[in-house]
Amino acid sequence: MKTSLLTLLRRFALLLMSPALLAAAPAAAQTLHVYGPGGPATAMKECAAAFTKQTGLAVEVTAGPEPKWFEQAQQDADVVYGGAEYMLTQTALAHPGFLDEASRTSLYARESAVLVRAGNPLHIKRLEDLARPGVRLLDVNGAGQMGMTEDMARSSALIANLQHNTKTSVKTSAEAVDLWQQKPQDYDAWITYASWQPRLPGSALVRLPRGQRVYRGTPIALTQRTTQAATARQFVAFLQSTEGHGIFRRHGWE
Repeated sequence: MKTSLLTLLRRFALLLMSPALLAAAPAAAQTLHVYGPGGPATAMKECAAAFTKQTGLAVEVTAGPEPKWFEQAQQDADVVYGGAEYMLTQTALAHPGFLDEASRTSLYARESAVLVRAGNPLHIKRLEDLARPGVRLLDVNGAGQMGMTEDMARSSALIANLQHNTKTSVKTSAEAVDLWQQKPQDYDAWITYASWQPRLPGSALVRLPRGQRVYRGTPIALTQRTTQAATARQFVAFLQSTEGHGIFRRHGWE
């Protein structure tokens, strides 16, 4: 009996689907998945876009508080960054085996500063000005800024006076941004990073005297689960390049 054309086509299709041929077929380009907090997100996303333009390799940056993205990151994260060195250390301690500790490196530091309302109506120049009676402070005590005000103030009296003037403390910068923008009548100043000012039009930046500044790093590491280690290392190398550094500097990093 002659084999029908339909049977031949079916056999050919099965042959194409054989494991050997599928294994030999080139893999489709994958997206590199990067996760981290919102503070460095704008600079990180701009770097990702520049890297994609340069290499053709897609990078997706997911940013925000860790509890919002960690479950998904366990499934597909290739790279994770922090808003301060201690933040990435906390991630590593909370989730043993998630990060490739040997790949960890530090990018650039950002400077603490004070955001005030446009025109600096209270004439804030140093931390002592924030301790004056009636000044209403917004504070982030977490998310890269844990204890930062105390580190900046250094003296017990100034620490106490700044705490007395702190109207609201929140856990994340995202919460602080919402309050700062939505309730301008409630807050006069916000001790934070200089890197937030470019994202908050209408706010003025006060750079403090050198002795009252502190700096926080921006660590980054590959994950243990990544299947794209070479691409991930290539992206980290781009972040460390002159072009990557220039992007971070435009967004307020050193």
